[in-house]
Amino acid sequence: MQELETFKLIERISAILRSEERKKYAAIGLQPVHGQVLDYLAKCNHYSNTHAAVAEYLGLTKGTVSQTIQILERRHYLEKTTDAVDGRVVHLTLTETGYALLEDLKPLDVFKHAETQLSEREFETIGQALRATLSVLQKVNNSKSFGLCRSCRHFAVEANHYHCGLTEQPLARGDTEKICRDHQPFSDPHHEE
Repeated sequence: MQELETFKLIERISAILRSEERKKYAAIGLQPVHGQVLDYLAKCNHYSNTHAAVAEYLGLTKGTVSQTIQILERRHYLEKTTDAVDGRVVHLTLTETGYALLEDLKPLDVFKHAETQLSEREFETIGQALRATLSVLQKVNNSKSFGLCRSCRHFAVEANHYHCGLTEQPLARGDTEKICRDHQPFSDPHHEE
């Protein structure tokens, strides 16, 4: 059961980071896949900078990679060169503009901020570390926690039934095990006890 909780925490952290990434790329008219291609090409060697290698590494179709590379080439983030030995092979290399874009977009500011806040703390389990990371990322990103109802500051057990103090409504037992968009963690300093 602990593995499932760890997976859910990682999944939620990833969702926040993907959301931030999409915002950054949308601001410049690109998609995260464009950054993934540039990031791969910045790290790979001369034998691995081809359309096929990009598709294989990122798990994308050849069509998606081809369209992505066309966009990146039109925007002067990468350039194509034909292999000197095998004219059928096309190599993809980043331009200075491509490297500059990667520098501007990575690492995500929200993650750097969370890392700074958590770097001095020690955790007994990976679950504690992930929960703390998620909490900081949510605060930095001004996102809702979407936590389990039963872990919310408004959750209460009254006269043998479950109750939401925010809505002043009774809760079905099944709902207490589900996530809520109005969830407020007990440690949330922005809300009064």
